[in-house]
Amino acid sequence: MPPAVGGGLAGSELRPRRGRCGSQAARAVGPDVATEATTRSPKRPAPSSRRFEAPGRWALLALVTLMSFATRFHRLDQPPHICWDETHFGKMGSYYINRTFFFDVHPPLGKMLIGLAGHLTGYDGTFLFQKPGDEYEHHSYLGMRGFCAFLGALLIPFAYLTVLELSQSLPAALLTAALLTFDTGCLTLSQYILLDPILMFFIMAAMLSMVKYNSYANRPFSAPWWLWLSLTGVNLAGALGVKFVGLFIILQVGWNTVSDLWHLFGDLSLSMITHMSGIRQIMPHMPSTLHWLGLQVTVGKHLTARILCLIVLPLALYTATYAVHFMVLNKSGPGDGFFSSAFQARLSGNNLHNASIPEHLAYGSVITVKSARMAVGYLHSHGHLYPEGIGARQQQVTTYLHKDYNNLWIIKKHNTNSDPLDPSLPVEFVKHGDVIRLEHKETSRNLHSHYHEAPLTRKHYQVTGYGINGTGDSNDFWRIEVVNRKFGNRIKVLRSRIRLIHLVTGCVLGSSGKVLPKWGWEQLEVTCTPYLKETLNSIWNVEDHINPKLPNISLDVLQPSFPEIMLEAHMVMIRGNNGLKPKDNEFTSKPWHWPINYQGLRFSGINDTDFRVYLLGNPVVWWLNLLSIALYLLSGSIFAVALQRGARLPAEVEGLSQVLLQGGGQLLLGWMMHYFPFFLMGRILYFHHYFPAMLFSSMLTGLLWDTLLRLCAWSLASFSLAGHVHTLGILSLLLGIAYRPPRRLKALTPPWDVTKGRADGIVTAVLPSFPQISKYS
Repeated sequence: MPPAVGGGLAGSELRPRRGRCGSQAARAVGPDVATEATTRSPKRPAPSSRRFEAPGRWALLALVTLMSFATRFHRLDQPPHICWDETHFGKMGSYYINRTFFFDVHPPLGKMLIGLAGHLTGYDGTFLFQKPGDEYEHHSYLGMRGFCAFLGALLIPFAYLTVLELSQSLPAALLTAALLTFDTGCLTLSQYILLDPILMFFIMAAMLSMVKYNSYANRPFSAPWWLWLSLTGVNLAGALGVKFVGLFIILQVGWNTVSDLWHLFGDLSLSMITHMSGIRQIMPHMPSTLHWLGLQVTVGKHLTARILCLIVLPLALYTATYAVHFMVLNKSGPGDGFFSSAFQARLSGNNLHNASIPEHLAYGSVITVKSARMAVGYLHSHGHLYPEGIGARQQQVTTYLHKDYNNLWIIKKHNTNSDPLDPSLPVEFVKHGDVIRLEHKETSRNLHSHYHEAPLTRKHYQVTGYGINGTGDSNDFWRIEVVNRKFGNRIKVLRSRIRLIHLVTGCVLGSSGKVLPKWGWEQLEVTCTPYLKETLNSIWNVEDHINPKLPNISLDVLQPSFPEIMLEAHMVMIRGNNGLKPKDNEFTSKPWHWPINYQGLRFSGINDTDFRVYLLGNPVVWWLNLLSIALYLLSGSIFAVALQRGARLPAEVEGLSQVLLQGGGQLLLGWMMHYFPFFLMGRILYFHHYFPAMLFSSMLTGLLWDTLLRLCAWSLASFSLAGHVHTLGILSLLLGIAYRPPRRLKALTPPWDVTKGRADGIVTAVLPSFPQISKYS
């Protein structure tokens, strides 16, 4: 039988895999196969060649890292204006520098790191980040871009080391590094002030840490084992702390951990009997009992270590991130309205901070009414009318997330127009079950409902502002009720949860949470629902309360605890994430578009003379990755069936199949975990969401083609050029990935054209000619 060709795991010698996978593979090979492997395997390398192997690996890693940093930092200052979501995350970095509270749908770690990078590199937090295309001028923005580029550059050596650990093959690792180095999409996404390079850094760091601690499975509880296991937990906390999609790498590590413990439980070599010879002499009839007890102790130790490092440590770090977040952002800002009144009371500068207001609601009070449903906001009205054909053409009533004078209402009796604030009249408190009228302070129109259909929600009734100077009709009357009547008859500010029931129709005032069109200023729809089921949509509380005839109480006693703050923040983020809508003139995409590189994202560029940036992957890389996934499913299935049927494979093929099934299986699982969940999401999706999955598909491509080329070389070993098949195949792939056509090449046959890559032509992609898809300076 011909020998294997090339270096790596199944190359010049069949190297035993360290860790769980390796030990299982060794046990799976019988003595006959082992003898056959001994006779077939070439001689071990001479000591001198092994002496140069480690320096060669380090030199190649240094070259890969140098190429990565060179491409990511090349022309980092271009364009010198805001690109795409830099307007959001750069602004949020400024908020951290200024300690101003804001709301975002993602956890805070990524924005905190961006703000820290800007602060350390001289950015003072004064740039407004208003819209894409605004020039940075004299403001120091390179520190924040450089931080993201630094983390984006580390993705390539991380992927290189991960594939090297899974395959023990330098060509596989080098091919993976080339795929990511010469991909225009990864390059572009790493050069701007975005969360994506930070998220992908933690995902790849967690993956590398996981495969490294797997490799020390034969040395459990050693210092390196503890180090890599702990680093896995740290990176899991980082991934989840940047975006909630960091949960996908947590699921992958969790699956690896469950599988690891299951194999440990079935490993008959794990026993403490060998260390209990004295007890065995005293109780020779109990070896099975001692083996069982020893196994339980060993598995228990492994389980405890993983709970501490992969659950307790990440949760502690994730919680600490929020503690720092809330400690730094202690000033009132644009995110206040998304949170409850009690939450706002802790923010310096908010009108509820260190405030004292009347405790009980009384007639004549000026109030704001806030929805109990998070991220819905305040009951609001303004002078604009509903458009023609949208119910009655009366004044719009909406909910609005920000503080505004149009949120103010005066609470009055339903059957009188006398001024309750007249000093000659006694104070009269509003009680559970009272019939009231709410008069909009700015326009003097009453909160009103009738049988006209709501603008967006069918079978709900329209809510409007109606009347002149507080004079309307019986459709302005509402019965106020305290939910469950927990606080007695009087209605307490902030603490009483109330419902407003329309007296004529019997419907309940609520907010559907749906965003109105531009005629409604993209505020949220308010309806009156005839369905009386108690939901957060129809529950409100009174927040601001002004009444000069009543004594005030301090609101300090209402400030929530840290667990309550953290829980509320997560509820608001989840709801905000699900409600994301596309911006004007913005390309959105579907998950099936992503692997085929169908459509990218415009980062910048308004006209033909501007520096234009378009996020789109290198088609050679992306289509090769897609082909590789299909080939892996085919070849992996063939090997899996053969092994399951007990086929006696040659030793070289046996080793390559273990690499393909175990190492490749980890990478395929990572691709699936980071791709398929997006098909289940209801929120708006963009092309950049695929890039974590793209990292895994690129690593799978490197490992797969290296393995397939080794199999080809092995099968053609009887031919004179067989020894060069693997080398020529890897070189051809590397040249195909890095090839760049001439800079001035004209358009090819429609609909294709060739455009210059972002890093001054370091990478060139063949792109479909969609409008403004070119990416050049």
